[in-house]
Amino acid sequence: MASGDKKWYVLRVISGKENKIKTLIENETSKYGLDDYVGEVLIPTEKVIRMQKGKRITKDKTLFPGYIYIEANLEGELPHVLKQIPGVMGFLTAVKGGDPMPLTDAEVNRLLGKVDDLAMQEGKILNPFVVGDEVKIIDGMFKDFFGTVQEINEDNRKLKVMVKMFGSKMIPLEVNFYQVEKV
Repeated sequence: MASGDKKWYVLRVISGKENKIKTLIENETSKYGLDDYVGEVLIPTEKVIRMQKGKRITKDKTLFPGYIYIEANLEGELPHVLKQIPGVMGFLTAVKGGDPMPLTDAEVNRLLGKVDDLAMQEGKILNPFVVGDEVKIIDGMFKDFFGTVQEINEDNRKLKVMVKMFGSKMIPLEVNFYQVEKV
């Protein structure tokens, strides 16, 4: 089976169970000898850094919860085998109950390009802050000071925090997202 015969499809799956279902897909296609019909099974993710109790936690976040992308040639038993896997709700189709609809070349290039871009990123820190939040500085020269978020710079991952110093004087400080936590 030539790789040119394979197209990319989208499977709807139970959200939060994508990795488990991916493993089931790989096991079932192998069990039934359908490996030649399946190219790649993809769950696009991005690395996200979150501060939790003063520690940096890195996690993989699924970009499209509830969806798995599969490169396959949907001939013979393969569509039936995939639909019978626990947690798989079916393929994305143009009309309800219709045939699985392959992604266009532009969609595939955009998806694969997005996955490559995310693989090159060091990790993205989620911004759990909003202007006006009370925060405690947990790292750096001003550790253990309290302040209020005045500005958020998502691109540089920095906050402008007004900190009370010298009794009553308010001083603006620029800190990284990971240097503070909400109070």
